[in-house]
Amino acid sequence: MMGRDKISMREKLDISAYLVVGPENTKGMPVVKIIKDAVEAGFTCVQIRSKVISARELIELTRQAADVIAEAGKSDEVALLVNDRLDVVLAARKQGIKVDGIHVGQEDIQVEVCREYLGEDSIVGLSARTDELFEYIQTVDISQIDYFGAGPLHETMTKPDCGLSKDGKVVTRSSDDIFKLAKLSPIPVVVGGGVKLVDIPDLAQTGVDGFFVVTAVSEADNPKFAATALVEAWNSFSKCKR
Repeated sequence: MMGRDKISMREKLDISAYLVVGPENTKGMPVVKIIKDAVEAGFTCVQIRSKVISARELIELTRQAADVIAEAGKSDEVALLVNDRLDVVLAARKQGIKVDGIHVGQEDIQVEVCREYLGEDSIVGLSARTDELFEYIQTVDISQIDYFGAGPLHETMTKPDCGLSKDGKVVTRSSDDIFKLAKLSPIPVVVGGGVKLVDIPDLAQTGVDGFFVVTAVSEADNPKFAATALVEAWNSFSKCKR
């Protein structure tokens, strides 16, 4: 962009390998260790998500995540986001912590408000609603949104309400659904919800821009090995998009 020397994380956002993590998903292992392993393995985006810890604890966890990413020399490559908590993002930035943006759901704070407070260089991701998905992604105002998070691919205990339709049933997504989603969406799409290594070959060939995982890395016996396998599979099979 003219008049600017530095490209923002929003402009070079890479959601190909996206980790969502919080203390309730690590079987007692330090969250920062999971993040370190994932970043070193090649994950390109990290979202801090927790519904059980305080705002101050979330800010401290975000600080630790930013430090780990910086220590790996990837502050300009790996995006760090916080789920839902605009207050945490703002407070963290006030303390000098590098947070690149926020991810919100349909029932969270509006994306327009996030954009107003976080600025044009920040990343704002939005969970694509399950019911009327294909109509929604073609009609929602995407001017303030950088990517859609969609799913679930499978039912998942990490977020049991993920994919709930109006009648309370979980709607999972087939490969054909995801292929159609990738074709219709005017902005990048990352798909998750119970994603495992075995799912990556098919998912990578649908045309979506990435996968997101929680427990496939955070609860693995060897998180770095698991993260590396996921990244290598994605990189290998995404070259063979149908």
